[in-house]
Amino acid sequence: MSGISIVGISGSVTRPSRTTALVTQILAAIGARSGLPTRLVELVEAGPVLFRSLTPPQLTDEAREIVHTVERASLLVVATPVYRASYTGALKHLFDLVRRETLAGKPAILAATGGNPLHGLVTEHELRPLLSFFNALTVPTTIYATETSFLDYRLVDAAVEERIERAATEALDLLEFRLQTAAPGDASSRPARRLVTG
Repeated sequence: MSGISIVGISGSVTRPSRTTALVTQILAAIGARSGLPTRLVELVEAGPVLFRSLTPPQLTDEAREIVHTVERASLLVVATPVYRASYTGALKHLFDLVRRETLAGKPAILAATGGNPLHGLVTEHELRPLLSFFNALTVPTTIYATETSFLDYRLVDAAVEERIERAATEALDLLEFRLQTAAPGDASSRPARRLVTG
């Protein structure tokens, strides 16, 4: 399905990363349901490129391509490790460079990882307001995983996996509605088939 871009952002600045593992699994769930290709943006790699630019006019070609990848996304997965009770500075800097109007009306899945369950509300208190500023449509189901949800950086928590499946379905339902109600003539307004296949 041309014109549809599914982009996951891992706000982690370390590798290996539980956050990146979580985003990867969310993207896999979306891909399995829709057959759409997905792309992962890891700030452990992209961050140093973006940090060279403090404002959008200063963006290098490489940094501009990273920002445009986010801006052109049809559906976003935004995830962060909990750092000082919030999202990482690298993730904030990325969104400081994104034009506000580019994400309006686009579905977004919110996810986070942390050391214990006490930080679970970071998706509601930090990430949801951030994406709401851009007028993105954040899905009701958020995803939070602790260190015990992983074994060797592989997700092994059935409850988290269930939330991933639910969030993926919610996001694809929103995307399908957006495509079906897009302006006539918009190439992305002609879905070839139903996005949620199972």
